[in-house]
Amino acid sequence: MTGKSRIKVTENGPYIVTGGVPLLRMVIEVDEEGYPLEWREVERYLLAKTYALCRCGESKNKPYCDGSHVEKRFSGVETAGREPYLENIRSFPGPELKLTDKKELCVGAGFCDRAGNIWNLTTHSDYPGFREIAIEEAANCPSGRLVVWDKQDNHIEPVYEPSIVVTEDPEGERGPLWVRGGIEIQSVDGHVYEKRNRVTLCCCGKSKMNPLCDTSHQAPDLS
Repeated sequence: MTGKSRIKVTENGPYIVTGGVPLLRMVIEVDEEGYPLEWREVERYLLAKTYALCRCGESKNKPYCDGSHVEKRFSGVETAGREPYLENIRSFPGPELKLTDKKELCVGAGFCDRAGNIWNLTTHSDYPGFREIAIEEAANCPSGRLVVWDKQDNHIEPVYEPSIVVTEDPEGERGPLWVRGGIEIQSVDGHVYEKRNRVTLCCCGKSKMNPLCDTSHQAPDLS
């Protein structure tokens, strides 16, 4: 990377990425029962110091912006809350782990469902293997909705280089942009959202929680 990494939300336009942030494409791999298991990298885009990523969902050159937001008169007014993650969360304590859950950040990736679900795994985290699986599932949650904490109340996070991932589900359908490694995200008015290791940004133009993803990309198109 070169310089400070930043994602700037532009008014009714794309995300402007600066600082030479790596851009990848990853797909969700499932286990033998069909549950999401892990992320697999399938592509690395040419590294650029600055680039613009589509936010309206209409670009013919995804993930990059091609100016379609102008023709489509895209309205991308930011409506996401600006409170920190730990405000208004649900907490699920267990013998070896604690799980915090901010449900509105869910993007439907589904990693939390495997092996009886992460809530059950946390509640019984002293059972053999449960602690490790719960940590894996939380780490794979791209939005950071789910966070696990140890008994000393330290959060357990994967180490990510600052990077942006174009996500795809097992069927090849595109999901949100997965922002990793604490990249600064700046709003149109200059507000800097809470820096987090895992954040997901809408790139379909449908979210009611702009610029964050709210699973609207999974809703059927009734138009």
